[in-house]
Amino acid sequence: MSHNLHNLPFATRLNSFASNPDAFWSDLKGKPTPLQMAQRAATVEGLTVLDLNYPDHFIGHDPVELARAIRDAGLDISGVAMRYYSVPQFRLGAFTNPDASVRRQAIDLTKKGVDAASLCDAPHLTLWMGQDGFDYAFQMDYARAWDAEIEAIREVALHNPDVMISIEYKPNEPRSYALMPDAATTLLAIHDVGLPNLGVTLDFAHVLYADEQPAFAAALVARHSKLLGIHLNDGYSKRDDGLMVGAVHTVQTIELLRQIKKDGYSGALYFDTFPDVTGLDPVAECEANIRTVRHMIDVVDRLDARNGLVDAIDRQDAVSSNRILQETMLQTLHP
Repeated sequence: MSHNLHNLPFATRLNSFASNPDAFWSDLKGKPTPLQMAQRAATVEGLTVLDLNYPDHFIGHDPVELARAIRDAGLDISGVAMRYYSVPQFRLGAFTNPDASVRRQAIDLTKKGVDAASLCDAPHLTLWMGQDGFDYAFQMDYARAWDAEIEAIREVALHNPDVMISIEYKPNEPRSYALMPDAATTLLAIHDVGLPNLGVTLDFAHVLYADEQPAFAAALVARHSKLLGIHLNDGYSKRDDGLMVGAVHTVQTIELLRQIKKDGYSGALYFDTFPDVTGLDPVAECEANIRTVRHMIDVVDRLDARNGLVDAIDRQDAVSSNRILQETMLQTLHP
């Protein structure tokens, strides 16, 4: 069932709003707090929701009070994302650590993340298991590690069936090889877990350097699981660049948006971009992303209004579909 993409909320990465702090805070001492970053994010025209990181953004904050303060600032919460990098014990793995006590620590921390998401009334918790992987041949018993990963995800998902658990895959970083590096492997893991409150978050840059076509990955996820999150950004397909939307792969982004419209995606359009890496104004950068995606959605609507595109795709006629795409993108329509 096709949805109207214009109705989807825009969300973004909260940590982006620590970028270029002098432009917003004249008397800031130290790093801005999560609430201060949220108040800055609330000045972005068109932004309506945020994601929070657990445990990072919850340290010293009651989840209910933090969520209330963010909503009082004019924003909602689209989800909570687990972060394991701040715990040194997880460097050799979180759910796949060879030490059973460390695995238990990771599972229990993640359950607390599920609780925080529930208390914030956030629809899902995102798991990016960047530490679960390997760096060397002969380092890991792959079958044993896979079993540990599946059992941990199952335990987390069973902790509160009302909270959706969304797996965000990435080929590598910080480990040389991630246990769930691509769409197919992630879908296999979800199948093995076998619970209904599981789905996938697609990060555009991760998909690119997994050597996947984003729209194809989205179609596979919609067919075999649930697409719970979309992280829009861009890059040069070699690493997680976190560039502004459409900066490099405009056509692939438009195709992805058309695909999720076709598949009925109803979540937030989340900007996982990194203005803080080079000190860009995060408010201006986020507003640029929103403008770009709105233009792209207009292109999708115009493409869908042209029956010739569907016919060209049915024939796998790349010449005709590319002509229609370029004419629509560049608004040089000819009779």
